[in-house]
Amino acid sequence: MSAVASVRTLDGLPVGATQSRTSQALVLGGLGLFALYSIAPVWWLIVSATKSQSDMLYTNGLWFGEFNLVRNLEQVFTYGDGIFVRWVLNSFLYAGGGAAVCTLISLAAGYSLSRFTFRGRGTGLALVIGSFLIPSAMLTMPLYLLFAKLGLVDTVWAVLLPAFISPFSVYLAKVYVDGAVPPELLEAARVDGAGELRIFFQIVTRLMKTGAATVFLLAFVGNWNGFYLPLTMLRGEDKWPLSLGLYAWNLQRTEAETDLTALVLTGSLLAIIPLAVFMIAMRRYWQSGVTLGSLK
Repeated sequence: MSAVASVRTLDGLPVGATQSRTSQALVLGGLGLFALYSIAPVWWLIVSATKSQSDMLYTNGLWFGEFNLVRNLEQVFTYGDGIFVRWVLNSFLYAGGGAAVCTLISLAAGYSLSRFTFRGRGTGLALVIGSFLIPSAMLTMPLYLLFAKLGLVDTVWAVLLPAFISPFSVYLAKVYVDGAVPPELLEAARVDGAGELRIFFQIVTRLMKTGAATVFLLAFVGNWNGFYLPLTMLRGEDKWPLSLGLYAWNLQRTEAETDLTALVLTGSLLAIIPLAVFMIAMRRYWQSGVTLGSLK
């Protein structure tokens, strides 16, 4: 045995094994800190949503006080004539409806960019990639001016129409088509006399279930958490999503000297429950989507 291979540490382990264990400990420690950083705000929100107004001020912020969750929930659903329920329905409309149409458009556009040859295809793909590099907040004011001329400001279409188009989703759909839809299968379908619409809806969409689920998930989460666009476009509170409604409650707490902290925190906890359920239900699609995207 060589001299290098026989070098051992004081505890009798080879040097390489000790370095491996040290690296593993550092990685596990880093992952633990990241998990704590991610979970701590959620834990604080859960604890705070169960407290009364006084307990929020005079008890430990990371531990429970007097259990007041039922009363907080009752106040959330009855305050302002039950406007919170309206905000929940609006959020599902903007997030679910916008994500569904966005998924269909993105799959069709991604399929076209991947499997059709036409003039300007490279330029179109470059524009798609360049478009999702532009922050969406920069497009809000031009969209407001456009919708003002069309008379769509303060309507649900002012939020839904921008949600239908997502350049990143188009690019992601193209990546999925590249890996999941073999050109030979499409050519065989055309030889058998299938039209392009039939090929897309009966073959491509079935092969793209994982990709469609991933695109829908990303669009749903993005629309559910949308804030700046509804803030700019909507005036009447009956059209607000949850994010904007909770923000208005928080402003009322500071401006009208009406302390709605318990309502804001309890409403925020309720707002993340649909996202958590949705993410868990579509976990397998999300994981496979991230893996395929990283390989591409």
